[in-house]
Amino acid sequence: MIRHLLVAADRYAMERLKLVCQSILCQNLNVDTVATTWALADQHSCDKLKDACLEYIACSNAMDAVVETQGYKNLKVTDPSLIVDLLESTKKIRNA
Repeated sequence: MIRHLLVAADRYAMERLKLVCQSILCQNLNVDTVATTWALADQHSCDKLKDACLEYIACSNAMDAVVETQGYKNLKVTDPSLIVDLLESTKKIRNA
């Protein structure tokens, strides 16, 4: 439900609500949700949330598990350029 609330907050320019939604989503990231959350963050210009997704993947070394999720597989089909961005950004974090 929080994802739908984020979409509505973005649509109606409710920035405080959007920040609260991002914060909740950041706290609840896991292997199964990180790819779809990354796509949601990209679609709604949520830089804080995108950064949290990248950090989750890079710091937890969860990339192998993430690529096995349905969310990642769906994203690979619907927006391959977003997958490239995710992989490149994760690599930059790991090399920093």
